[in-house]
Amino acid sequence: MDFRIIGFNDPIFSGLQDMFDVTDHEVGKSVNTPSGKYVRDAKAMAATPADIKEYPDSYVFVLDMPGSKSDEIKVQLEDNNVLVVTGMRHREEEKEKEVKYIRMERRIGKFMRKFVLPENANVDAISAVCVDGVLTITVQKLPPPEPKKPRTIEVKIGQN
Repeated sequence: MDFRIIGFNDPIFSGLQDMFDVTDHEVGKSVNTPSGKYVRDAKAMAATPADIKEYPDSYVFVLDMPGSKSDEIKVQLEDNNVLVVTGMRHREEEKEKEVKYIRMERRIGKFMRKFVLPENANVDAISAVCVDGVLTITVQKLPPPEPKKPRTIEVKIGQN
């Protein structure tokens, strides 16, 4: 099973989040400078950790979505083999106007993850359930192909 995970949550990329903390007006017009959309998407992907489990008959993706409602989460299939999870986390509205935050560590804003599914993933059998802030996506596996039986060729008697 080979998964290609598109994201920056690997420990080797931990410093990238600070590097991506630039605004669009700080980004020069250099050809080598990433676009604002790329930077936003990279930050959104880095902020959405996931666990991937393989079972004999399925793949299971588990993503923490604290505070997200199911109608704020979108699970899609792109290019017939890329599983895409997107959405938006919002800050809770404060009922009291005189509240001031001393520290804000819980992430808000756009989140996104992309996973390239293996060839044996059944893209017609995908389910997603969000319970207590944990999104679980199950992708069933296709049954293994039947081994090809040898084909018998009839031998005819005749002249050249």
